[in-house]
Amino acid sequence: MKRVLTLVMLLAVATSALAAKPKFEVKHVEPLSWWVGMNTPLQLMINAEGVADYAIEILPAGQGVELKGVHKAESPNYIFVDVAISDDAKAGDYTLRFTLGKHKYDYTYTIAERREDSRERESFTTADFVYLIMPDRFANGDAKNDSTDDTVEKANRSNPGRRHGGDIQGMIDHLDYIADLGATAIWSTPLLLDDENGASYHGYSCSNYYLIDPRYGSNELFKRYVEECHKRDLKVIMDIVPNHSSTSHWWYADLPFADWVHQWDSYTQSNWTFSTNMDFNASKSDLYQMESGWFDRTMADMNLDNEYLLNYFKQWAVWWVEYADLDGFRVDTYPYNEKMPMSQWCKAVMEEYPNFNIVGEVWTSSIPQLAYWQGGNANKDGFDSNLKSIMDFPLHDAIRAAMTEYDNRGGWGMGMTRVYDVLSHDFVYHDLSNMMIMAGNHDTDRIGDVCDGDPRRMKIVTALMATLRGMPQMLYGDELMFRSTDRSKGHPTLRVDFPGGWEGDTRNLFDRSQHEGVEKDVFDYTHRIMNWRKSKEVIHTGKTLHFIDRDNTYAYFRYNDTDVVFVYVNNTEQERTIPWERYAELSAGLTSGRDVITGEEVVMQGKRVEPMSVLIVEFSR
Repeated sequence: MKRVLTLVMLLAVATSALAAKPKFEVKHVEPLSWWVGMNTPLQLMINAEGVADYAIEILPAGQGVELKGVHKAESPNYIFVDVAISDDAKAGDYTLRFTLGKHKYDYTYTIAERREDSRERESFTTADFVYLIMPDRFANGDAKNDSTDDTVEKANRSNPGRRHGGDIQGMIDHLDYIADLGATAIWSTPLLLDDENGASYHGYSCSNYYLIDPRYGSNELFKRYVEECHKRDLKVIMDIVPNHSSTSHWWYADLPFADWVHQWDSYTQSNWTFSTNMDFNASKSDLYQMESGWFDRTMADMNLDNEYLLNYFKQWAVWWVEYADLDGFRVDTYPYNEKMPMSQWCKAVMEEYPNFNIVGEVWTSSIPQLAYWQGGNANKDGFDSNLKSIMDFPLHDAIRAAMTEYDNRGGWGMGMTRVYDVLSHDFVYHDLSNMMIMAGNHDTDRIGDVCDGDPRRMKIVTALMATLRGMPQMLYGDELMFRSTDRSKGHPTLRVDFPGGWEGDTRNLFDRSQHEGVEKDVFDYTHRIMNWRKSKEVIHTGKTLHFIDRDNTYAYFRYNDTDVVFVYVNNTEQERTIPWERYAELSAGLTSGRDVITGEEVVMQGKRVEPMSVLIVEFSR
């Protein structure tokens, strides 16, 4: 009996000891990993219940990886850990050891070897043609991940506002189509987890900054996608959103700091007036609401004035470049971020990758306001964004308006004069080579709708994209003149599925042999001109000389010391004769050249141009 009582007492003591041991689980350590030889300082954000009470050390010691500081957050469930990695540190797995009294918990963290020449990676330039994909609507390469147990919204292809099942595998499957078209870079809308209950397909409401949405694939599959792109000489531009995160993000239930996001007594939306950033007359309250108001009720506005959050986003950007071998970033809603922290963010990324390119979405029709946001611009307030590239929305607006003012519709200052007027303001910009030009994207009406299904006007748009200064970007399907299924219903119906991207589709437009009529006409034209553009240095870096006319035509030259390309746009329903002598300051001595589209010789004197068409002629001199 005594032995039984002793055994019971021993079991009770052991059970009590187990119960006394605190429950501890490291939920998140971000960045997920790091590399030897990085310029960006490493500060780990560690999330675990009660972690602020624990001591932390990094083992093994003496290998060049040292803990330099620990910072507590307002929430006891976070700490921020500064880690120094010497240039000769040993790559491998390290242990983060958490200690509370006699209790120790280990977490493995990897410091890897850095990719050779990673720092010197090249990025997208004026030599590139950027193809924009909305992955959910492009191609479904793996039907098994259309809906997943760990995400809220399920696939429903019959609803234009819901997920349709396109994914990374679908993108990989059709890279040859994209490369054959003449594209040299791909920008896809965000692929990170968006776990909203509805309309999560667009990806702009991030629920986890380090996780590819499982309905698209995995981090590993994204990495393979980049590898497959590079095999085909396609650069990869990642779309990122530091301005706002989803309220479904894991941290939102327990923020590290109260000011991690902008807090309001009641829901307050941004006033969308980013002119308050440079307007000397703007009130401080208007500026504060612009940059601190929420983008939407489910899109919490991030506070980049919080130094830990800013460090988080700097490392996050660098981590994805290094992990996936990226070639560039596109930053969504750029001016809605706090401008000084975002300037520091851009500078940090560029210090890690000096040849890298970042293009910001600055959606304004005001040329001076757009110019303000390009790094190096001589702003009166001394502000430098350090943002290398900007998206040319004034040109976007002018081209689209001109396509509705064809023939002699409208009056003075309309039609092709709009394009002339926008380019006449090029003196305002700091760097014309770092401007992304487009006639449409995933947020604007389909250019095929703007052109009312007229392939002649669509080819004018394509010719402008291929020959004007800057980096051309085209939305998927515009090469086939896709149109919205119902223009009155906005975004969901312009983001149409690519026929052939889903099993059971009656047509496969990834197969050129199935192109018919207008789609074949427009595709063949795009294919011809964009593949020609690839090797035309004069288009990539040449100067522009243009001539004003009030008859809805537009003439301009792209030229350098050895080559000349002449472009004549006839945006009317009448045949026009090119007034070659009028362009004598550059046309003198150029009597004949080669038609870029047909390959035939063109004699310029008395050359007539058909209605609603473009003539592109290249010369050597």
